Amino acid sequence: MCPLLSAEDCLLEKPYTDCGYSQGKDDDFDWEQINTKQKPSSEPWLPSGSAFMMVNTSGRSSGQRAQLYLPQFKENDTHCVIFQYYAASREGSSPSQLLIYVKENNSPLGFAVWNSSGPAFQKWQQVELAISTFWPNFYQLVFEVVASGEQGLLAVRGISRQGHQCSKCHEGIRGREAPMKDTKPVNSRRYTATFDIVNTTKEDSGRYRCIVRSEKGVGASSYGALVVKQPPIPIAPPQLTAVGATYLWIQLNANSINGDGPIIEKEVEYRTLSGSLIDSQPVDKPNHKIGHLDPDTEYEISVLLTRPNEGGTGAPGPPLRARTKCADPMHGPRWLQVVDIKSKQLTVRWEPFGYNVTRCYSYNLTVQYRYTANGKEETREETCYDTLSAAPQHTIRSLQPYTNISIRLLLRNREGVKESDELDVLTDEDVPGAVPQESIQGSTYEEKIALRWREPLQTYGIIKQYEIFYKAVSSFDPEFNLSNQSGKMLKFSNETSHIFTGLYPGSTYSFTVRASTVKGYGPPETAQFTTKISPPRMPGYEQETPLNQTDSTVTVLLKPARSRGAPVRCVFIHIRPSHQHQHQHQHQTSCYRNRAVWFI
Repeated sequence: MCPLLSAEDCLLEKPYTDCGYSQGKDDDFDWEQINTKQKPSSEPWLPSGSAFMMVNTSGRSSGQRAQLYLPQFKENDTHCVIFQYYAASREGSSPSQLLIYVKENNSPLGFAVWNSSGPAFQKWQQVELAISTFWPNFYQLVFEVVASGEQGLLAVRGISRQGHQCSKCHEGIRGREAPMKDTKPVNSRRYTATFDIVNTTKEDSGRYRCIVRSEKGVGASSYGALVVKQPPIPIAPPQLTAVGATYLWIQLNANSINGDGPIIEKEVEYRTLSGSLIDSQPVDKPNHKIGHLDPDTEYEISVLLTRPNEGGTGAPGPPLRARTKCADPMHGPRWLQVVDIKSKQLTVRWEPFGYNVTRCYSYNLTVQYRYTANGKEETREETCYDTLSAAPQHTIRSLQPYTNISIRLLLRNREGVKESDELDVLTDEDVPGAVPQESIQGSTYEEKIALRWREPLQTYGIIKQYEIFYKAVSSFDPEFNLSNQSGKMLKFSNETSHIFTGLYPGSTYSFTVRASTVKGYGPPETAQFTTKISPPRMPGYEQETPLNQTDSTVTVLLKPARSRGAPVRCVFIHIRPSHQHQHQHQHQTSCYRNRAVWFI
């Protein structure tokens, strides 16, 4: 046994400062030294016949503190500190709480290893503290009283240090912060206890001691340092160095970290923006290629670092967001077919496709078609907007009827283009174009016109026949009745001429020509031609005897001449004398009006 001081002798004979006690400097009020053995008190709630250190809580606010520091102890083994405390109040309730701290060297107070509880019993109660310290320079007990706001007192006395284990410390041992995992005796004076402290963080690092309590005592170990290493986490995201359609090159950028090293392993994990983890890969170089990715897809890439021991892998570092490039389409559109054909438009349909074909979320689909017009090849291209339906299709309009069209689809993205197979289609027939105006020619005669023409430049199908409508529109001879001079002729497709007979001389005829296919007749073209005028025709004479005759005149019957295309303006009469009088008269020709009787 190595007593701190013998019972109460020091406090009976000397001031508390000579006994090694000292008042706290950061508290609110002080302890008092009382000796009722030498100076009895009439107060019934003050202990009699004792020397002690006391705190009077009367007039003190709740929470105010008074601290008493004991002398410094040096003991590198398990030993026992014994003391008694006394609490009393006028109302019988607890006037304050007593807390005991074990302060190693010049460290902070830390947590109290023991505290009083319950009402004021107004009797001395003994407490044993099992102190187990190893190799501190010194340690110091601190008695702290915290006022409750009630009037009363709290006193301590008989503090002594015993050089052996406390008699009650082995009973009811339990852990404070964590359940005790295991205990193992070392010798008759001490044992070891093992605890598992889980879910620690770097903020939990510090100095810890083991405190064990029983009904009448408490045990306190010396402080031990708990060092919690924080798993390393990169401060910055990885850097992107190269981009492909199915890969990303990154630089880990893991030299600056939060947490503790050393780093013994590096991993790269990546996921799509939808959040589903794709993979994690160990990395042993500063640069790393992530392959087998989907084209035109955005990924989040993070770096994980690991330090030694279990639980040494840190959380993923800040993510890098990077998108792969588009890749060439897998193939062009398939199963191109025509589902509707008209004379000037047609509709094509193809097999639907998705991202697995386009390999890019941004793409366009165009239809390209070729045809020959007026001897020149024309190429056109249109955008197809129906690409997502179950039966995508596109209608090409403003085409030439009965024309061969070559069609193909082109699937394009930013990286390339793929074509479909080419499809040759013939548009439907339509009514033909007009017969060329300049091709309608007519050879005119007195009573007939030979008409000829050429087929339309745009047949828009197979010409079946021609229709020619003719009509007399005027004549030089007003006596002609033109109402019956009209009609219609039909000619086969290989016939492009016709001779119209039985016409009136000197008359103008209108000819309207149009061609037809199975779809009907095209627009008409009209031309006019005029027959030639025929010479007048004289009627026959059966009687040549003059109607009247004198010595100088002859009256003859003269029938009107037929005009045949123009009015007869003049009838010429030729007078020829007989042979016996030729020497007396010359020939005479005169112009007379066309009438029945003439006097000559």
